[in-house]
Amino acid sequence: MAHFIISITYKKSLQEVDKFINEHVKFLNKYYDLNNFILSGRKNPRTGGIILCKFDAKENVQEAIKEDPFYKNELADYEIIEFVPTKKLDAISELDIFQ
Repeated sequence: MAHFIISITYKKSLQEVDKFINEHVKFLNKYYDLNNFILSGRKNPRTGGIILCKFDAKENVQEAIKEDPFYKNELADYEIIEFVPTKKLDAISELDIFQ
């Protein structure tokens, strides 16, 4: 399993983005339920968001992104960064998010 950071940057107004926020949350929930998404949230200031996730390959991340209503409605750009976790907080050692 590989680990990725998805950096989302809005290219439309927050007013436009907010029209699709409920659908975006459904998209997030789907991939949390599949144990692909680990952590997500808004950037501060609110110019986009970040998703920490795990997938078998970068191509799977790209396919998942295509389901995001922000992607479908051309509201955001996406950067996918693969990384190899080498250190973690002891408190999360029992979680399987880095396996």
